[in-house]
Amino acid sequence: MNLSRRDFLRLAGLVASSAALSACTAVYDRVAPLTEETTGLPPLAPRDFAALNRMTFGPSAEERERARRIGLQAWVEEQLAFDSIDDGALDLRLRGYKTLWQDADTLHSFSDLLFDDEDRATVPNELREAALMRQLFSRRQLYESVVEFWSDHFNITTEKGDCFYLKTVDDREVIRPHALGSFRDLLWASAHSPAMLTYLDNQDNRAGTPNENYARELLELHTLGVDGGYSQSDVMELARCLTGWTVKEHFWRGQFTFNPDWHDKGIKNVLGMKIKPNGQTEAEQVVEHLAVHPQTARFVVTKLARRFLGEESADLIERGVQVFLKTNGDISSVLRVVLLDGLTSDRSITPKFKRPVHFVTSALRQLNAQVNDFGPHLETLARLGQLPFNWATPDGYPDRAEAWQGNLLPRWQFAFALVRGETNGTTLDLSAFVQSSDPAAIADALALVLLGAPLPAAQRDSILSAMSDADTQTELPALLTAGILASPAFQWR
Repeated sequence: MNLSRRDFLRLAGLVASSAALSACTAVYDRVAPLTEETTGLPPLAPRDFAALNRMTFGPSAEERERARRIGLQAWVEEQLAFDSIDDGALDLRLRGYKTLWQDADTLHSFSDLLFDDEDRATVPNELREAALMRQLFSRRQLYESVVEFWSDHFNITTEKGDCFYLKTVDDREVIRPHALGSFRDLLWASAHSPAMLTYLDNQDNRAGTPNENYARELLELHTLGVDGGYSQSDVMELARCLTGWTVKEHFWRGQFTFNPDWHDKGIKNVLGMKIKPNGQTEAEQVVEHLAVHPQTARFVVTKLARRFLGEESADLIERGVQVFLKTNGDISSVLRVVLLDGLTSDRSITPKFKRPVHFVTSALRQLNAQVNDFGPHLETLARLGQLPFNWATPDGYPDRAEAWQGNLLPRWQFAFALVRGETNGTTLDLSAFVQSSDPAAIADALALVLLGAPLPAAQRDSILSAMSDADTQTELPALLTAGILASPAFQWR
């Protein structure tokens, strides 16, 4: 959708009017709580709204009510025990994606069009739509947020080789089963993942000509971190341990296998350990060591703190590291420290700029959008630079504000198309949030829905003055909604 010149200038005026609501001054620290009388939403402390915003893909009315009723810390515990949360409605919707449940050999056969080459679009497109559907409609919001975190940590793009269908298996058998379980089990599953081995070229790792790609990223990105104390020699020795770890190309294509004929049978020295010749178990010995290494604990806990807190608090990270080591990498136990001692405590919450996925999902979830076609939203995410499973390099989509702040026009376009009903397969009912014809009351109600708190009166009045020519009944609610979605206040969470 292209904005008209009039729409662009009007929206630019709205954004300029709300520019004072920047990330430097958190809304939840300055305003009154929600009131059910003005919005139809249950009352919730603005700071609790901000915390929910970090742990969900945008807090829905249901999540607000649940957190208000049982308390935010109890809500966290409930979400950590995600298996106890009924997600049957989502499961029914997911049944339409047949490729999500098929093994690699079946997925390859499905995609093989013989004389017409390969269908490299259907399988990854279903995976992307399913990911977005889960983010929008799952009641297990914290779990889905952690799934997204690990999908970045163990990044694999569907654009490389057979990863276009192998990533579906990786998502189902590596990331999702272990997202809130044991880091050791997650790392082990990833190390044996055909998608990961293919993405980082280990399927061709042979004695005499070792390929170090996977060995390097296993140390640098998956466990110890770039400053984790390993050397280039450790990378090369680990690559030798990984020779022969490959992926079947015939008879159960796409399955992990170890080829002893390709394996370097010499003694290796990795991270001070002498690895005796023992085939496949050589690399597995290193993986076991890395999974519980103190530097791995520090690297993983620091990344989790950055994702959910927006800061790297030294004392909180130290507590998380100790829990990681004490529990042998139990992810739920580490998250209890990060979330209960950090996010839901009295600590200040450092604002984070919304990555494209969170911007789109939070708008749809908080406005209770009805979505029946995910294609347009995936197109928006592609324009914004965060199409799921499409990041080319192994480091995963960036978790830094500066990586995303230079591409705002597609966000404005998304906001305008959404509120004007121009997004195919998606509908909004703004009347559900607007119970008054008074412009100030309309602005307050929509701000409460989208920002968790009303705008300060001066900012609200400035926004309203920028659109004084808008018809109160027909134009104002949609324009205000678009303006808030495009404003700095909504871009940060």
